[in-house]
Amino acid sequence: ASDMSSVYDFDPITGNIPATKVEITVSLCVLYTQGVETKQWREFGRTEVIDNTLNPDFVRKYILDYFFEEKQNLRFDFRLEKPLGGIPGKKCGTIILSAEELSNCRDSATMQFCANKLDKKDFFGKSDPFMVFYRSNEDGTFTICHKTEVVKNTLNPVWQPFTIPVRALCNGDYDRTIKVEVYDWDRDGSHDFIGDFTTSYRELARGQSQFNVYEVSNSSYPKFKSMSVGFWDLFTSMTDILDPISDTIDISINFTVAIDFTASNGNPSQSTSLHYMNPYQLNAYAMALKAVGEIIQDYDSDKMFPALGFGAKLPPDGRVSHEFPLNGNMENPYCNGIEGILEAYHQSLKTVQLYGPTNFAPVVNHVARYAAAVQDGSQYFVLLIITDGVISDMAQTKEAIVNGAKLPMSIIIVGVGQAEFDAMVELDGDDIRISSRGKLAERDIVQFVPFRDYMDRTGNHVLSMARLAKDVLAEIPDQFISYMKSRGIKPNPAPPPYTPPGHQHHHTQI
Repeated sequence: ASDMSSVYDFDPITGNIPATKVEITVSLCVLYTQGVETKQWREFGRTEVIDNTLNPDFVRKYILDYFFEEKQNLRFDFRLEKPLGGIPGKKCGTIILSAEELSNCRDSATMQFCANKLDKKDFFGKSDPFMVFYRSNEDGTFTICHKTEVVKNTLNPVWQPFTIPVRALCNGDYDRTIKVEVYDWDRDGSHDFIGDFTTSYRELARGQSQFNVYEVSNSSYPKFKSMSVGFWDLFTSMTDILDPISDTIDISINFTVAIDFTASNGNPSQSTSLHYMNPYQLNAYAMALKAVGEIIQDYDSDKMFPALGFGAKLPPDGRVSHEFPLNGNMENPYCNGIEGILEAYHQSLKTVQLYGPTNFAPVVNHVARYAAAVQDGSQYFVLLIITDGVISDMAQTKEAIVNGAKLPMSIIIVGVGQAEFDAMVELDGDDIRISSRGKLAERDIVQFVPFRDYMDRTGNHVLSMARLAKDVLAEIPDQFISYMKSRGIKPNPAPPPYTPPGHQHHHTQI
């Protein structure tokens, strides 16, 4: 089934500044946004899958930019894992859609719950309890925001700790009601309701105490014995780890650039090539490098960037390299600023032969070696890969990323050209965390951005540098913080305010 709603929302190819952000809640669907000029539909995100139900209530939400002055069309496609077929034109159900403006609250909370003497719901055995958290809305309704895992065959479960943005729990309103329901899991999806209770973030923030023990009741059974659910602990706020105002971290950000020199980009002497050296305008790689590089160079203190290439035959013997310096200096691959990288890039196009295959793993491992040597939180490494999206060593790259997820590093992939970029979306890992040899990546460290989404129809001009900057760097702060938290690294206290020599603060007693 499919439905359309016209709201003022995110459009990746316009250059306007959003008025605010809204969170959209739907049930079981894939969301598509439509470009203003091209009218093409692009997938924005999808919910998780819920088994055995015709009335799904999904945890995953869509967070989109809201533009007051634009008509933003959205399309919602509903899918079944095993389609049952249907009658064209027949109504297949109803979408319940709600939207709410999001606050600017940046805090996140890590918490853990346990319960004692829950009701026995299974005829054979005990119960298989799980918890469902709901945020109250402005109209008095409730929206699901988190589900715990199922703890099998116990009346005294201890659930795993989980981290959730405070914005998802209460939209930054510490006194807004949070409803928690407890269920007994059933394989057929008809989960048995055990009971519920209400609380607020302000109450939860008290931490482990007598105030965070809740009686779980079931109004359907007046004589039903209440049970207690205890709240174990809460660690609140990303700002406890990194707050640019109150805390300081002495850290160096190191950027490395890697450019795809494989034959799939086309012959540089032909105008159809992504590497075509037009004397009058920048090619796709140079535009992407300049646009993204000018964003990230401000975060690198010395503006000296290691610049690498991969997938080319090098002179004089024609050996294939997947990790060569653009400036030709193996001992010192650093280029001075973005202009220095562009100069080295253009020089490389004149000396190397585009070849293949397209292997990402060598450049990922190159940066990982440097990151592995400094894991005390004093340095963080960011690798920018610019590519046409055709990849040959997917398994090796996944393994390199899984290993890199343990290190102080992030990867930005910018896709140029008109490829589908399915492999790049998979590496991004926003929907499904990547794994290798059965091992899941500790963190999501990859951010993929298709450069064409920020270009005009001619492909010669970036429509919105601000939006490109936002999307390129969108996940880096959280990735950085997740590394620091995983290693228990905390910021240094802010230094005391500077007082000039001989000057004393005078306090007035009240």
